[in-house]
Amino acid sequence: MKEFVISTTKKETAILVGLITSTQNERKTNEYLDELDFLANTAGAVVVKRFTQRIDRPHPVTYVGSGKLVEIGAYIEERKDSDEEIGMVIFDDELSAKQLRNIEKELKVKILDRTSLILDIFAMRAQTAHAKVQVELAQYKYMLPRLQRLWTHLERQGGGSGSGKGGSVGLRGPGETQLEMDRRIILGRMSLLKEQLQQIDRQKATQRKNRGRLIRVALVGYTNVGKSTLMNLLAKSEVFAENKLFATLDTTVRKVIIENLPFLLSDTVGFIRKLPTDLVESFKSTLDEVREADLLLHVVDISHPDFEEQIEVVNKTLADLNCGDKPMMVIFNKVDAYKNVPKDEDDLTPKTRENLTLDELKSTWMAKLEENCLFISARERTNIDNLKDVIYKRVCELHVQKYPYNDFLYQTYDEEGN
Repeated sequence: MKEFVISTTKKETAILVGLITSTQNERKTNEYLDELDFLANTAGAVVVKRFTQRIDRPHPVTYVGSGKLVEIGAYIEERKDSDEEIGMVIFDDELSAKQLRNIEKELKVKILDRTSLILDIFAMRAQTAHAKVQVELAQYKYMLPRLQRLWTHLERQGGGSGSGKGGSVGLRGPGETQLEMDRRIILGRMSLLKEQLQQIDRQKATQRKNRGRLIRVALVGYTNVGKSTLMNLLAKSEVFAENKLFATLDTTVRKVIIENLPFLLSDTVGFIRKLPTDLVESFKSTLDEVREADLLLHVVDISHPDFEEQIEVVNKTLADLNCGDKPMMVIFNKVDAYKNVPKDEDDLTPKTRENLTLDELKSTWMAKLEENCLFISARERTNIDNLKDVIYKRVCELHVQKYPYNDFLYQTYDEEGN
């Protein structure tokens, strides 16, 4: 009897490239590259090397300087035909068509930038027709200005030469280049996708209208902070949750009941730094649940070393969506994973945020948020009962304001019968 041979698909190896500029110091660049490493891992690539360069601004032709590009090329050449042959180079910023063309010509491997990597993950995660249409539209928007580098035949004439000389028999005439033809096809496809999105948006709006007299609560936050895990805990549902970026791409809505109060809870797509405007535009209809929410639960990963900047990114995105003035609660998740760096006894320098214990951190600017701030662990179920009590209280206040008549499942009474 033949033995079964289990073959495993070899993961692609990748190099990351980032810049240390006048507006982005070394610590910030390393944080961005850590996030890019996580993105690459989510997409299924293994990062084997990082390159950084100090430069005032990205080079308009090659992103990095010519010397650094030669250094990266030499590293790729060294590992050719080895077990760790480099399959791709990923750049931390969005590259222009000219930069992509020149870098590919020099390095002769697959070149990705942050945007194309995020789009690849979006395409992998999209499940519903709505999400798939949004991803396809975003991909075409990204592809359109970069068409020239995608094919080698783009300068060929599709028709004749126009002057009667040259050109194929029967095809002489004005004609159009392959590039113009592809651009026309993509623009037509984009128009069709936009129409499909409008139709889906109308259907979604009708669904939202038919949801009845219920307060709408939306979970918002940076990607991979634990929104879906919290959703599963509160709604007793099975929303896909994984320790990877953009595990959630489709908005999920569930009916949640706490004591005698039913309300709707939405799990939304996470935000991320350096997300291009075109990409946000494509996913604005997904964020309609956020726009129409009565209460926002802003989930924060307190164990992340740069969680304060993540809060700023989310607040800025919410402001762009005109949702900055909505009632909001900040929920600091993953308290079980929080770690501080203790100071040496003989170290007389002032404490930094990394040195603060969780209790000391709670007494900083977070203390001003009072009841609008909670510390939990969704995975370990820490402080979840308190969270439910606070959500019940806030949703109850909004429910009475919005629907003055009694719409509770049953009436509650205190000990005196009131």
